[in-house]
Amino acid sequence: MSPIRTHWTRLIRFVAAETSQVHIGQPVDASLDVGLAAAKGAVIKAHEIVGSTLDTSAQVSSKVLTVKQLLSPLSREEVKYVRCLGLNYKDHAAEGKLPPPAVPVLFVKPVTSLIGPNANVVIPKAAQPPKEHSPDYEVELVIVIGKPAKDVKEEDALEYVLGYTGANDVSFRKHQFAASQWTFSKGFDDTNPLGPCLVSASAIPDPQTIPLKCTLNGNVMQDGNTSDQIFTVAQTVAFLSQATTLEPGSIILTGTPKGVGVFRNPPVFLKDGDKMSVWLGKGIGTLVNDVVEEGRAKL
Repeated sequence: MSPIRTHWTRLIRFVAAETSQVHIGQPVDASLDVGLAAAKGAVIKAHEIVGSTLDTSAQVSSKVLTVKQLLSPLSREEVKYVRCLGLNYKDHAAEGKLPPPAVPVLFVKPVTSLIGPNANVVIPKAAQPPKEHSPDYEVELVIVIGKPAKDVKEEDALEYVLGYTGANDVSFRKHQFAASQWTFSKGFDDTNPLGPCLVSASAIPDPQTIPLKCTLNGNVMQDGNTSDQIFTVAQTVAFLSQATTLEPGSIILTGTPKGVGVFRNPPVFLKDGDKMSVWLGKGIGTLVNDVVEEGRAKL
């Protein structure tokens, strides 16, 4: 098999001002951080891509559209399965005083947890008050699978990757630490921002060189690099494909670096009104999301 090649380099999904409909496109400005631009209300232009995100034959057209609302690069309907790795950075394991795992620590999420840029992260009533339940941020690199992968070798694993995007794996620590399985505590509705750009795998030949940061209310909380991952992207895809078909549209969150709120002294937790942003390099860009508490009255 050969690596996946696309006609686009950076793909965004958006509602266009001209049509009020959902489109996919490639930003006209190749250097623009579209997530940051969207959060600031700046004008974003994109060449329409004819086809779908998962169709590798989709073509970048000459038609230019204006972004009215930036969405996650994959819709919930396009995402086949959400797999996530825990404790996958050496520095994160160290800050938690935990030994590096011998095999990837895996949990899954429902697609109902996924939201896009500028959407609100909702702290549900089941995780209130925040001070007791410790909602937390986690910047993560996301792998998007582009063709069926089963029993793939590590040396071939990157050939199955369509591209990379970013995520904020918002976690609710009280629920997480109450059980050995993390799917419930990390899978609440509307808590996992995804995006803003899907960068083609061909544009990031080495995914172990991607810087990533998380900022909370203007303060940098996490500042890491995928070079610190315990299990690389290739190792992760190979491991998870054992006896299991990773379908096109499957996404894999690959863990977070040090700096999470629960391990800080004093601990930091998310609360109503907080402003979060996670940034990943190599053209992926910034996800900006506000935090709201379900049922809290707005002034």
